[in-house]
Amino acid sequence: MSQLQDLSALIRAGTPLIIIETADEPQVVDMFRQTLTRVWRAMFRWTITEGLRRIDLDGEDPAEVAADVGTTLRTIRAADQRGVYLLLDFHPYLDYAGSQRQMRDILQRRDCLPHTLVLVGHKVELPAELESKAVRYRPRLPDAAALRRMVTEQAQAYAAENGGRRVEKDPQALERIVRNLQGLGLGDARRIARQLIFDDGALDESDLPQLAKLKFELLNRSGHLHYEYDTAGFADVAGARRLKRWIEQRRRVFTEAEPPPGLDPPKGMLLLGVQGCGKSLLAKAVAGGFGVPLVRLDFGTLYAKYHGESESNLRAALASAEQLAPCVLWIDEIEKAISSGGEGDGGVSRRVLGYLLTWMAERKSAVFIVATANQVRELPPELLRKGRFDEIFFVDLPAADVRAEAFSVHLAKRGFDPAAFNLDALADAAAGFSGAEIEQAIVSALYAAHAADQPLDGALVLEEIHATRPLSVVMREQVTALREWAAGRTVPAD
Repeated sequence: MSQLQDLSALIRAGTPLIIIETADEPQVVDMFRQTLTRVWRAMFRWTITEGLRRIDLDGEDPAEVAADVGTTLRTIRAADQRGVYLLLDFHPYLDYAGSQRQMRDILQRRDCLPHTLVLVGHKVELPAELESKAVRYRPRLPDAAALRRMVTEQAQAYAAENGGRRVEKDPQALERIVRNLQGLGLGDARRIARQLIFDDGALDESDLPQLAKLKFELLNRSGHLHYEYDTAGFADVAGARRLKRWIEQRRRVFTEAEPPPGLDPPKGMLLLGVQGCGKSLLAKAVAGGFGVPLVRLDFGTLYAKYHGESESNLRAALASAEQLAPCVLWIDEIEKAISSGGEGDGGVSRRVLGYLLTWMAERKSAVFIVATANQVRELPPELLRKGRFDEIFFVDLPAADVRAEAFSVHLAKRGFDPAAFNLDALADAAAGFSGAEIEQAIVSALYAAHAADQPLDGALVLEEIHATRPLSVVMREQVTALREWAAGRTVPAD
């Protein structure tokens, strides 16, 4: 059924009280105006500033009823024809016993016609006596066609306000913009589209990062998600050739609005590996490879002292991520958030894990999960079983050619010509180094060069390498055990 059919059915059924929680009041008024073509009723709107006025006639009648709640309810009760009453931000005034009594008399049709009262507000909380008589209705979010029409209207508005200058549109970028606006109400989507258009008079690929940022700021009311502004590209990551190829094969399927027949969009990956080998950088590069926003879920902010609040926080965070789709959801060091222990916290970790697993299995939105972990033995078995993630990649200590590539990447990032250095010699000297340790060797060499007031050269980098004891030496037993566990159980990233 369409949205209009749903509302018409509720009115025809004589529903006495409908609750609509939304910040987009004009959309609600417009919806009910349209229902008048299906169900004839007198229609009224009430606000504390304007009072009660009829709005279904040509033009709007001036308010003839005082704005106070008691007078309004008495007027509704005494009306001589059935009506639909849109009461905007009316619910705070129902805390008074007299107002509740008048409202119950209307809802119970006590000496009055079968009216339909519609309470509209951002968050509507009612006394229990009234809640039991209410039907909560959630307006449907606009589909792609409605959003496309809205963007066209805003482009026309821009032209009207700028001497007929037409908005420059990239058709492919426009479709991506429309897809990224899905999940928003029409009012919120209109504000973002208007900002993008009026910023430079164009809709193109350059608008997508700004759209993602605006959408995130609008939806992340819980504060449990963090928008990662600086996503990386695969060019910034040394090695990981198998993982890069895996992402490239799935990029179009993930980003297309309609995946090809027989192919489901990819759901996520788990990155295991030695600390410092680039799992976090790879998470950022996956978002860059897909060309979608990256949001990080901060599990530390989810846990609360009251029963059920942690699970509620997780639900709110995941719901926000779904509204941001398509996006990559990064859960860093997931083993610290949902370890297999979990009994000392009263079972909160187990309940949080249970909800996360259910959501991972049942979600339909384009949210790609990248979870990273260092201590695989602390992960619960149910998270690791096949089907939770599309693939489990192991990010190992880099081989010699990857170490040489890492030196090249980090030198170039700092403005040095990698060709001026013997990369193979540096890579051989840095055997057992992780990517992070390679970067720090260059940073330390830069400090040494600055202190000695001389240019950076290969000798200084080699000196820092020889002075460093990598994690693979300091924690040899743990690193070796992790690498042995991963062999045959995971897919090498490189």
